[in-house]
Amino acid sequence: MGLAVIHTRAQEGLRAPPVAVEVDLANGLPAITVVGLAETAVKESRDRVRAALSNCGFEFPARRITINLAPADLPKEGGRYDLAIALAILAASGQIPAAACAGLEFIGELSLGGELRPVRAALPAALACRDAGHTLIVPQANAAEARRVSGLSLLAARHLLEICAHLKAETLLLEATQAPEPVPGEAEPDVDLSDVRGQYAARRALEVAAAGEHSVLMMGPPGTGKSMLARRLPGILPPLTETEALEVATIASVSDLGFRSDRWKKRPFRAPHHTASAAALVGGGSVPRPGEISLAHRGVLFLDELPEFDRRVLEVLREPLENGEIHISRAARQAVFPARFQLIAAMNPCPCGYLGDARGRCRCTEEQVARYRSRISGPLLDRIDLHVEVPAVKTEALGDAAPPGESSQAVGERVAAARARQLARQDKPNAALNQRETTRLCIVKPAVRDLVLQAMERLGLSARAYHRLLRLARTIADLDESDVITARHMSEAIHFRLLDRQPIR
Repeated sequence: MGLAVIHTRAQEGLRAPPVAVEVDLANGLPAITVVGLAETAVKESRDRVRAALSNCGFEFPARRITINLAPADLPKEGGRYDLAIALAILAASGQIPAAACAGLEFIGELSLGGELRPVRAALPAALACRDAGHTLIVPQANAAEARRVSGLSLLAARHLLEICAHLKAETLLLEATQAPEPVPGEAEPDVDLSDVRGQYAARRALEVAAAGEHSVLMMGPPGTGKSMLARRLPGILPPLTETEALEVATIASVSDLGFRSDRWKKRPFRAPHHTASAAALVGGGSVPRPGEISLAHRGVLFLDELPEFDRRVLEVLREPLENGEIHISRAARQAVFPARFQLIAAMNPCPCGYLGDARGRCRCTEEQVARYRSRISGPLLDRIDLHVEVPAVKTEALGDAAPPGESSQAVGERVAAARARQLARQDKPNAALNQRETTRLCIVKPAVRDLVLQAMERLGLSARAYHRLLRLARTIADLDESDVITARHMSEAIHFRLLDRQPIR
């Protein structure tokens, strides 16, 4: 037999399109040709596969070998095709039965001795393979990742010889692995909301933000607990569902982070430095990869020292904050990555950080304060639901005699109850409501509407801020287990628009 076809999967963004590895053995001078838009690492598989087959005791065909990776217009990269190419050569030369490969898909990189090495993005391939109804064979190191896909027929191996013995039915060394029962993510033991002393307004803002998946901007002098509060937000968020956990794990799988079993069903927390570029934040590259906003999908993106970020970098957040996804377009490739994250930002009130300090430590002029705050554009500020002040904590609140605050578990129970009301009502958090859904679900009485309209006129709020106020008030009402948005709920929502209420002093 001079022709064989083995099936595998490529990686394109979060997709895993099918690839057919076709090998033809023809008469002529011995040579290997790889076609099908293969980049350098794929073309180098010729040498890896030749050495692996020889060192495993197989006969490498001394013929003209043409390897076609179809479809031809799909870019191929990485060493994930090594295993499929090796098996296609063995099947074409009759050293393994080609019929035994029917209904199977293979991904894996080969060492020169035939050992299987893990590859990037095994999880998207597992999802696509399950949907196609095929059995997937992966390196043992990728098994923990792929077995997270329930309903997938999965086999794992450590060596090329194990797979060949399995295909020849000599020894069934591959063991099918089933998807385990979902394991709920555990909160970090050393990160609890009870560690935060004082800051009752900021703690309340954090609870409201967690309940409705709202974004938050905290403003206060250095050392008042802004970073401490932000790092405790994931501990009060509801657990990830199976679908959400797969989304988070898939993004990690295709990124440089890779899949981590210990992070399964835990919400991500990303805190990029303020020197991060726009591409690092939203993703990019000649081969589009997810950035920080996608790595924070279903979790928290914390931007400390917000005005210190380049303004052009911050402006790229406007689209994903509104739409929950980011479109990356390059000359040859395009990709769409999900980016449904909670933005938690922190900033000082002025360049020195001590504006309004009772001891008069601030020496910034109004012009310096205005220039500092203007680094955050109005359209971006408009998309942040809660603006909360985090003032300096009084000394007596820091002592051992001061009562600790509520624990993350207690706050998380209220958050979970409020989020359950939202999912039962509209199947999404309040922050994800569109304009039409906001008008239909966030109904207020005429007196409350007059309160909102007065606030809009006095504070100069936009139409977008109006709808965000309605969604924020709806979340506060959900925390109170109220079906009606009252004047108290709306007043609290307006109170959380600090930077709209507070002029530069």
